[in-house]
Amino acid sequence: MAEMAVTVAAGTLRPCSGVSPAASGNRRLAGWRQLAPAAPAKLRLSSPALRVPRAASPAAVEDGSSSNTDTVPTPKVIIDQDSDPDATIVEVTLGDRLGDLLDTMSALRNLGLNVVKASVCLDSSGKHNKFAITKSSTGRKIDDPELLEAVRLTIINNMLEYHPEASSQLAMGATFGIEPPTEVVDVDIATHIDIYDDGPERSLLVVESADRPGLLVDLVKIIADINITVQSGEFDTEGLLAKAKFHVSYRGKPLIKALQQVLANSLRYFLRRPTTEDASF
Repeated sequence: MAEMAVTVAAGTLRPCSGVSPAASGNRRLAGWRQLAPAAPAKLRLSSPALRVPRAASPAAVEDGSSSNTDTVPTPKVIIDQDSDPDATIVEVTLGDRLGDLLDTMSALRNLGLNVVKASVCLDSSGKHNKFAITKSSTGRKIDDPELLEAVRLTIINNMLEYHPEASSQLAMGATFGIEPPTEVVDVDIATHIDIYDDGPERSLLVVESADRPGLLVDLVKIIADINITVQSGEFDTEGLLAKAKFHVSYRGKPLIKALQQVLANSLRYFLRRPTTEDASF
């Protein structure tokens, strides 16, 4: 397949208009590819599915807009599966410090993805870099949770490669950055799980917890273990926290109260337990 051209807004930045629009109504979207039931050994960054390409030359990406002010803005990475039925929308924000992110787009192509459109807009929180990406093999949006997590980690890795001052603002700073976070998140306090009815065919699962590598994949695996289908969703990385919204269903229907409780208890147990893995032989 011939690689599609990337269009980047040039000249003055345009104002943002609905940076993360929600999907209208209950339009049915292509579901995520279901994962096999979770094995006892959890998937982590060392898995081949989550290899993260390292950034290339810093000179190839930045436009010199990085500022050296004392206050470091909160880094944000949003992976949106709802807004566009044909492409996965990725949004990256770090105040006004990000350049054109050409190296990030190159790293995404190394994952077998096409950046079919890119734009930059400006609002009171800074510059928002948005990419519409598809799988090179199919020309469609990403339906593989492991690949979505690889996209997230690739973007965070590149952000910290060129903006190491953000390392202490991200949970991933302990993995990719030069300085781990100075603030320790209390998992019990930070973990919130809510489930709402969202029309006649699905429910909305909202999860907030401390971030770490592999979290998106683990969440989807836990949901799949209960035979619940993830139709679409959004996964946000905001500083030390991860915030997920999943449209879920059970046999084409919203989750009944008893199943909601089972799902919430399973997620809460997983998210609040110690992250240190016990070696098994």
